[in-house]
Amino acid sequence: MKSVLLATALTLGATSAFAAEKYVLDASHSQIVFTYNHLGFSTTTSMFSGFDGEIMLDEAEPANSAVSVSFPVKDMITGWEPRTEHFMTADFFGAEDGDMVTFESTGIEVTGEKTALITGDLTMNDVTKSVVLDAKLNQMGEHPMAKKPWAGFDATTTVTRTDFNLGQFAPFVSDEVQVNISIEAMKAE
Repeated sequence: MKSVLLATALTLGATSAFAAEKYVLDASHSQIVFTYNHLGFSTTTSMFSGFDGEIMLDEAEPANSAVSVSFPVKDMITGWEPRTEHFMTADFFGAEDGDMVTFESTGIEVTGEKTALITGDLTMNDVTKSVVLDAKLNQMGEHPMAKKPWAGFDATTTVTRTDFNLGQFAPFVSDEVQVNISIEAMKAE
């Protein structure tokens, strides 16, 4: 009986694994925008765009899906070059060529017809912490120009800078950073 249960579990696991389809991010329409309070005077905004990633999307069982994203720290866009240069110094990232920010999902909790909480490991500045993305499926369907399956998602989270050894000037410059993510992904060929 035990071997029958094990065989059934393996078969179901294999079926779920094969149900997921690979989607790759459309770098031209994927952005991570982050904002933080600057000394109580303003909200400062910066972003990452043009990054790589993939989604193993299981439409029938979304909780079996997975997300993986990575991008170079030095691709940060602040809108003001001296700020970008300061973020790359030892005060913050101490960034060198090849230093990456990565996110690997570790679990997905479906919360609604088009919503989910995506838990994953965020690695930044040589520190890995678990974060939860509050995600929403915007739309799935055939892209009108590319003529292939496409999906769009938005997600939000809050990251604490000091958790990643990026706490310079905290708490005067907010330790909490609001993160807004919007991505498009196309079915891989």
